[in-house]
Amino acid sequence: MTHTIGGRVDDPLLRAVTAGVRIFDLGRPLTIGMPQSPNHPPYWHTLPRRHGDRVRADGGSAANDLISMGTHVGTHIDALAHVSQDGKLYGGADAVAAGVGGKYEELGAHTIAPMVRRGVLLDVPAAIGERYCAPGYEISPADLDAAVARQQTPIGPGDVVLVRSGWGRHFDDPDRNVYIGHESGVPGVSEAGARWLADRQVHAAGADTIAFERLAPGAGHALLPAHRVLLVEHGIYIIEALALEELAAAGVHEFVFLASPLALHGATGSPIRPLAVVSDG
Repeated sequence: MTHTIGGRVDDPLLRAVTAGVRIFDLGRPLTIGMPQSPNHPPYWHTLPRRHGDRVRADGGSAANDLISMGTHVGTHIDALAHVSQDGKLYGGADAVAAGVGGKYEELGAHTIAPMVRRGVLLDVPAAIGERYCAPGYEISPADLDAAVARQQTPIGPGDVVLVRSGWGRHFDDPDRNVYIGHESGVPGVSEAGARWLADRQVHAAGADTIAFERLAPGAGHALLPAHRVLLVEHGIYIIEALALEELAAAGVHEFVFLASPLALHGATGSPIRPLAVVSDG
């Protein structure tokens, strides 16, 4: 969804940053029953108090909410505490010892700083001459190179790179299993593709799929090599379940990427609502 900035802007800095700006919302709405990995608790929302349940003397009333969910549901970011390899987290920390007390003090979601960075959309289907990547398609370094060459968007240290496969079109399918893609497989970045990103020292990498991985047909989340390469070996954050179709349709490949995870102390991830800010000037 594209947004514009409205209201009175008297501050010179605000005028400078809001003139001729489009904002693309890259986050998914959180809804009951939305597709998600079966490894995580689902999203749930209810109203413990509704308007009229309690009415003040002056006729006023208020409603409130209760939500429950896993931190890796909907559009979200993986903290470095999320994945371990051979008992070790990023930087060599002992994964078991790091979680004593029920929280990850050193690599939890609260340690992820707000992001205001150069963002790059790598539109892989456009680069390989397709509308969408096929189910289970493995996005290779050659595919990523082709996207960079087609768009003329070289990747640099500290960038946030978002990889479009086109699979995000299935997120709102009435059958949520389509997006999960257990039987069909899901297109995604290969282990070699993850190393391609790591070699360019990106700050974070995101995708329009349920996992930042190529999921083989029938295999589900059995192996997640891109997670190992990015999170454990290189300390690169992963953002999943992004909405990238509108950005791609607009032909936007470079933008200011804005995102601020919730400061969930010691958590392994956080819901996130990323924005791509583009100047029309």
